[in-house]
Amino acid sequence: MLSARSLFQEILDHDESFRLFCSIAASGEAQGGWENGRIAALVPPSERALAPKIARHGADEDKHGRIFRALLKKRGLTPAPVPPETDYTMLLERQGIGLAHDKLRRDEPLTVRDIIVYLAHSRVTEQRAADQMVMLRKHFADHPEVGKAVRMISRDEDNHLAYTHEELLRFAAAGHGRLIRRTLRESALTEIRVYRDVSLAVMAHMGRILGWPRAKSALLAAGIHAVYAYERLAGWHRMVGLSMPERRDALGGPPAPALDPEFA
Repeated sequence: MLSARSLFQEILDHDESFRLFCSIAASGEAQGGWENGRIAALVPPSERALAPKIARHGADEDKHGRIFRALLKKRGLTPAPVPPETDYTMLLERQGIGLAHDKLRRDEPLTVRDIIVYLAHSRVTEQRAADQMVMLRKHFADHPEVGKAVRMISRDEDNHLAYTHEELLRFAAAGHGRLIRRTLRESALTEIRVYRDVSLAVMAHMGRILGWPRAKSALLAAGIHAVYAYERLAGWHRMVGLSMPERRDALGGPPAPALDPEFA
């Protein structure tokens, strides 16, 4: 029987599939860390109070990348090359979602509109990340090898999602509601398409590594297409709603605790 648990367990149990999974995840987190770091450095003067929160977001992403690399090291594995078709972050950027890397490489202050675009993009992608971590936490929170990492990353993703809700609601109250709604919708519709394509690519690579029969690969691909059809019809709405989170100022206050020595 195919299930999210059995599928991930199969990937986890095989060194090469685990190596690819962790390498893809580490690469995406590192890219997110760089993007947030640059945005924090280029925040416009009127939004300087937001810079420490964006910087903390980036530091969390960098931490996640180190966690995935540490998981590889513990098993005696080295990072694998990341196939371009599995690079979720790069593909989103190429589709015009978020802030262009060319803009982030220039030492020119961003605009308030840029910050809103960044937050809207983050609200959508952090929803995806939080949902995935909820699934992994449900099945693997107590796993001896990856359980601690799953719990740590899931807690951070919940904070990131709360932060984007709160900051976008602040900008909406300041009169930017139309821009926020339009950007959220565009980001969500693009994200679900990219997520489908990346999921198909990752499963194709996993299938080759694990020697899946053609019927199993076809069933998994059909499931991915079915999820996309649902998200295209209605599921994307969960990515665009805004509500004040219970966890206020989730990225404010003192810095996050130091990285567990196990993942240093």
